[in-house]
Amino acid sequence: MKRLVFEPEHEQLRETTRQYIEREVAPNAEKWERERIVDRSAYVAAGKYGLIGFNMPEQYGGGGSDDFRFNAVINEELARWGSVAPALSLQNDVVGPYFKTLASNEQKQRWLPGIITGEIIVAIAMTEPGAGSDLAGIRTSAVRDGDDWIVNGSKTFISSGINCDLVVVVARTDPDAGHKGFTLLVVERDMDGFTRGRKLDKMGLHSQDTAELHFENVRVPGTNVLGQEGRGFYHLMHNLPSERLSIAISALAGARETWRQTLQYAKDRKAFGQPIGSFQHNRFLLAEMDTELDLGEQYIDRCLRAVVDGELTAVEAAKAKWWCTELAKKVIDGCVQLHGGYGYMNEYRVARDYVDSRIYTIFGGTTEIMKDIIGRDLGL
Repeated sequence: MKRLVFEPEHEQLRETTRQYIEREVAPNAEKWERERIVDRSAYVAAGKYGLIGFNMPEQYGGGGSDDFRFNAVINEELARWGSVAPALSLQNDVVGPYFKTLASNEQKQRWLPGIITGEIIVAIAMTEPGAGSDLAGIRTSAVRDGDDWIVNGSKTFISSGINCDLVVVVARTDPDAGHKGFTLLVVERDMDGFTRGRKLDKMGLHSQDTAELHFENVRVPGTNVLGQEGRGFYHLMHNLPSERLSIAISALAGARETWRQTLQYAKDRKAFGQPIGSFQHNRFLLAEMDTELDLGEQYIDRCLRAVVDGELTAVEAAKAKWWCTELAKKVIDGCVQLHGGYGYMNEYRVARDYVDSRIYTIFGGTTEIMKDIIGRDLGL
């Protein structure tokens, strides 16, 4: 079904993204996968292609666009390529907006130019060993000392944790204030007491560096408070819908490409003297996948239109996140089955997609959390 949400300028960026992947990502993918980290130069290259900071203010070198459809185009093309690529969605969709909307003018002058060029890689540190989806369980603390804050604690599962230059740390600044007791503090790469733990050994997404971070008496100047003191939880809640929509977009686009390659495999692979796709069960299965992917894309496109119009709600984003990520998991599992034994071999992309995509129903809020958000909105 033809998608009506995109306009010519979005398709131009799609072509630019494909050129970036062909010239900058594809030649290095095997190396990044082997070394289990993407070269920092890939972010600088993305900046030169205009794939970072297009949504940042023009006075700092950005593109000045608030159109989330540009974010969607980049996410779709990277997902179609595969998992071995820089985490541009983290830079553009997840962490970048905190700097864009919450930073003071002085902070913007310090940080935004480097973020836009890709020379500064950003991360956000929410999850802790004892606090995942329940952000209220965060124990990392920040205690005021004059004009500074002293940060202590540990974070885990931090995307770009090894590569990052700036990390937005969610810290408890008032232990007795409940949700009003959190503040966002920007910790910089070379601050004393800030150390990176092990690069985590994950099931999939091997080239995407994920790490533990440790903070031992890290002195963070008051000028590195992002947003308002005590409003950290509310800042997070404001930005999470766009992050969840971004995950849904990537999950669905990746699943669509896995399905496309599986369709071709079903036409080429023969069993009992005929293509395996010609067997009724397999034909029905591929038809079901195609239909469900189409339906998911239409909901995504409606969400994109809602973002452009300033109308996307947290509940609508939660619906997109849980439905599309669970659909992606279902579709890719079915594609593995259609490949038979070859689907279990890493030389086939479908095997890598199977493990790489499994995280989609977990990060950014689990499927269960998404359903809880939707259920509470029903008054239950």
